[in-house]
Amino acid sequence: MVHVKGASSGKAFQRFTTLDIVLMAMLAAANAVMTVFLSPLNQALNGLGGPILTSTITGLYMIYGLLAYYIIRKPGTALITYGIGAVVQAFMGTAYGILSCFVAAACYLVIVEGAFALVRYKKWSWPMLMVTGGAMVPVWFFFAAQMFGYTKWGMDILLIALVVRVLSGMVLCGLLVKLLGDALAGSGLLRRFAAGRRMEA
Repeated sequence: MVHVKGASSGKAFQRFTTLDIVLMAMLAAANAVMTVFLSPLNQALNGLGGPILTSTITGLYMIYGLLAYYIIRKPGTALITYGIGAVVQAFMGTAYGILSCFVAAACYLVIVEGAFALVRYKKWSWPMLMVTGGAMVPVWFFFAAQMFGYTKWGMDILLIALVVRVLSGMVLCGLLVKLLGDALAGSGLLRRFAAGRRMEA
């Protein structure tokens, strides 16, 4: 079992169950497969509208870790999920380079873990998820700009792309996580997870 400190329960420590780990691994693997299909879409959007249009799908790359957190609701969920995701993507291969997998994962998990720690793991509303989804973008955007040469776009394009990516993170990551999570919880598939138990309460 993996042990992490749990602020939302009355216990000193919470345990990640085997089911938790399986879910995190499944979402990480699904993300790696989705990324393979998103790469040609990203290239097509780049050809049609350059960096601005490609920025519209940014949120989809981040969704798996936040969805795992929303379902499991235990500190450390983002660390494990994004970590597994980075390793899986590295093994599967990526058009953006292996280093980008780990740097992006690190940027995402720091923001997500920090955001839910600030609210003591008690807020799971759509505003909280949308703010978190948007907040995940800027740190990785800074590193990506250095790694992939975004700085040659010019400051005006950089700022527009950043705004579009933040909005994409809010909608295609944050809001979509809320919709997917609640739909799964309502179906009864998440009875053994915190999101499912909260729905039944």
